[in-house]
Amino acid sequence: MTISITMLREEWLMRAVVNLEPIFQRGGYQIPPVKVSIGFPSTGAKGRHLGQCWGSKASEDGINQIFIAPNQSDPVEVLDTLTHELVHAVDDCKSGHGEGFKKIATDVGLIGPMRSAGAGQHLKQDLIRIAQALGHFPHARLLIARGASRAGIKRPGAKCAKCGYEVVMMKRYLEYGPPICPKDQEGMEETGEWG
Repeated sequence: MTISITMLREEWLMRAVVNLEPIFQRGGYQIPPVKVSIGFPSTGAKGRHLGQCWGSKASEDGINQIFIAPNQSDPVEVLDTLTHELVHAVDDCKSGHGEGFKKIATDVGLIGPMRSAGAGQHLKQDLIRIAQALGHFPHARLLIARGASRAGIKRPGAKCAKCGYEVVMMKRYLEYGPPICPKDQEGMEETGEWG
């Protein structure tokens, strides 16, 4: 087996922070010490968050911790998410997406609803330039199923053929079979996938 030593993704992300610093300085802000990693936000793999910043009070070492979701791999999109999370770091996560966040975000070039604020046209050009300077982002996107894979699967349930009463069954009770209809006192029919 041949092992190739290349830049790690965390190193790429920390270099990105250094490259983003002048953008924040132009807006009159200083990026505080941060640690940036690829990892799931607190909502986990099923959540739709692209990143998350934890304030300095949440960390034993007093340093803001930023996580970029592992389902991102496009360098410009990663930089866009990182910029959004760095706004939280500058604010030390005190404002959520409120007025304090909004002022910093718009000053550095983020636009749109603040919960999903992304790079405006001028900032996007800066991010493209930074991505080119940093080179290849050493990360392969994780392919995370988000419920769509279960789209065609109907949960197990039961239905009364007489009155139409329906229930959803919990997996642990499937072994007992369909229940009895409370109205007609007859056995109900299986619906959905009982596996």
